[in-house]
Amino acid sequence: MMKKLIFVLTLITFVSARAQILEPVKWSTSIEKISENEYKLIATASIQDGWHLYSQNVPAGGPVSTQFSFEGNNKYLKKGNTKEEVGVTVDDPTFNMKVKYFESETSFVQHIKLKDKLPFTINSEVSYMVCDNSRCIMPEPAILNFDLK
Repeated sequence: MMKKLIFVLTLITFVSARAQILEPVKWSTSIEKISENEYKLIATASIQDGWHLYSQNVPAGGPVSTQFSFEGNNKYLKKGNTKEEVGVTVDDPTFNMKVKYFESETSFVQHIKLKDKLPFTINSEVSYMVCDNSRCIMPEPAILNFDLK
């Protein structure tokens, strides 16, 4: 009987701990072919209602910016920096400055030029901060995979 009670308490603790994990942003990837050897790598963030994801470009002393890092290899060349959508710029009372962020859904685009034949995969990591009206969190960086075929 005692073993069953311990098992049930452990299970309840585990389930309630899992319910506390916040994942207000879900990431997905897609690829758009521009020419024979140029592509766009598109990372889309789906953001839960009430939350916002900060821009890649925020003033010093502000929130943590969204940052992409792409695994380097000799199969492709990045062309320029990762582009982002227009977003919303507001006077943020939390950071006491103007900041740009995204709500609902946004996409980031990295232009590349191939140096090798397909297929291959480009791996990327995105770190970011998201806030709602009462808190800010920095989830574990998301791992993104772009499968070029």
